[in-house]
Amino acid sequence: MALIPGAAYAGGGDTEGGGNFGGGQQSNATRHDKNLGVHTKIQTTVEGSPKSTKTGTLTPANSNWERPACWYEPAYSPKQIEATVKAIRTFKVLGIGDLVGGVFDMYFKDGNPYKNYNLDKQGEGQFWAAAVDEKRKDEPAAKACDRLPFWVTKGAPTKEPLAVSPRILAEYAYGQIPVPDTDITMAPEGETKVNLPTWVWLDKAKFKKISVTATLPGTGLSATTTAEPVSLKLDPGTSDAETYPASGECPIGDDGRIGMPRAKGTPADTDPPCGVRYLRSSGDASYELGATITWRVTWTSTSEPGGTLPPGEFGATQDVVVREIQSVNR
Repeated sequence: MALIPGAAYAGGGDTEGGGNFGGGQQSNATRHDKNLGVHTKIQTTVEGSPKSTKTGTLTPANSNWERPACWYEPAYSPKQIEATVKAIRTFKVLGIGDLVGGVFDMYFKDGNPYKNYNLDKQGEGQFWAAAVDEKRKDEPAAKACDRLPFWVTKGAPTKEPLAVSPRILAEYAYGQIPVPDTDITMAPEGETKVNLPTWVWLDKAKFKKISVTATLPGTGLSATTTAEPVSLKLDPGTSDAETYPASGECPIGDDGRIGMPRAKGTPADTDPPCGVRYLRSSGDASYELGATITWRVTWTSTSEPGGTLPPGEFGATQDVVVREIQSVNR
C-alpha cells in the first residue's frame, strides 16, 4: 500500500482533484500513507480583515497547546466508496491497484467490518474520513488520524475524539486568522542615540479585531473565532536597554492605538508611553528590536457555548542602529 501514488482518486481513474462519485456529491479522495482520506470541505469567511497586504497567522502563546492538524469529517456515501475503490483498481503498475483495492474491499465489501460498501444504507449516513490541515500536512501531528473511513448513521453521535465539531472548527479557524504585520513606527526612525528614549507606536487603523467563521456545508456545523489585539511586547534585542513601560508590555488604548506618536518639539529626553532606551552603542552593527502583538482569542457557535482559546502572538523584528552621543569640550 505504501507504493500506491499519493494522488487524489476520482471515479473512473486516478487523477488529481477528485471527481463525482455516484450520488452527485463531490468527494475528493486522498491517500495519507496507508489510509484513505478526503480533502476537507470546510469553508471559511473573514470579517474585519486588515487592509495591510502583509499578514501572518497566530502562534499560540501557550506552547503546550496546539490545534488539531487533522480530524474526521463526513466524506463518502456508499456509492462513492465503491467508486473510489474501483478507481484505485485501475492503477495497473505492478498490480498495485489490485493489491490495494483488495485490501480496501476486505474492509468495505467483504464484511470486515462492512458488507458491500453499505450500499443498502445509501442515504442513511456517510463514511467519515481523515482530513488534514493543509498548513500542517508535513507535521507529525497530521498523521494522528490513522483510522480508515468509518460509518456514521445520519444524526447519530460519534465517539471519535477527533470527529469534526464546533470546537474543532473554531480551532481550525484559529489558524486561518489573517493578522496584520507588526510594522512599528519609531521616533527617531532607524537610528537613535545612547541613553535617549526611542518612541514606538502602531497605527490604530490596522489593529482591530478579526473574525473567521469556519463552516462544514451539509452538516449544520459552524464556529466563529475572533482575535482582538491586547498589547505590544517589545524586546530590545540586547540586555543593555530599558523598556517603557518597564514590563515591555504596551497596552492598547481605548482609541485602538498602541503607544503614542512623538509630537513635534517634544524634548529628546522625554519618556514615551511605549518605547525603549538603549544604554550602549550597537557599534558597527545594529540591534534587532522585536515587536510582538498579543491577541485575545474567543470562539462562538450556534450549537455549543463557545469560550476562549489560548492567546495568539505575531511579531516581527526591526534593525535599530544606536550611536554614542558626540560632544565637544572647549
